[in-house]
Amino acid sequence: MPPYPRALFAALTLASLSAFGAFSLSYPALADSALAALVAKPVSLPDMALGRANAPITIVEYSSLTCPHCADFAENVLPMLQSKYIDTGKVHFVSREFPLEIKAAGASMLARCAANGDPQKYFDATTMLFKQQQALVEHTTDTLKEVGGKFGMSEEAVEACVKDNALLDKIKADQDFAYDKLKVDATPTFFINGERVKGSMSFEEFDKKLAPLLKR
Repeated sequence: MPPYPRALFAALTLASLSAFGAFSLSYPALADSALAALVAKPVSLPDMALGRANAPITIVEYSSLTCPHCADFAENVLPMLQSKYIDTGKVHFVSREFPLEIKAAGASMLARCAANGDPQKYFDATTMLFKQQQALVEHTTDTLKEVGGKFGMSEEAVEACVKDNALLDKIKADQDFAYDKLKVDATPTFFINGERVKGSMSFEEFDKKLAPLLKR
């Protein structure tokens, strides 16, 4: 496969947002209800979600596929959340892309293409990409071809996917919205019924936050 197209490298403007982590910003506080309304606002790409849509708790995660803390969450925390809260109808879990650099942007595009609108396939693809995160960073093209192949994508289909400027533009637009309106400036960032929680959380920390919400 040839190198990524110029348009995808232009997504380094996405990566320029990696400067997020280099400084601290302060924002006016939003009431939980206002923030929840913004989080629920439709975005450019269809949400990829697990669990019952009308569950009493909605968790929205913003993640980057080259973020080690995001990979740790996907491998060690999400399966326990799924077992206790998502599969039992208590939590609706939404995953949204916030790629911090070019390789993460390409991986996000690949996951969308591999899923072809199927949320379960999307989570299967991101799980594979997180498990191969080191390879994704060091051997991006080969890793994308390998993961795409597991979803029946030819090398040509993978190449077409990462050249899809319309898809890239939607990822960029959704990231801009998250940064400008929701004040997401790091990954992972979670919104639990509208409450912003920044940074890694263990399952026990999630459990402590979720249990009281179910009693309301």
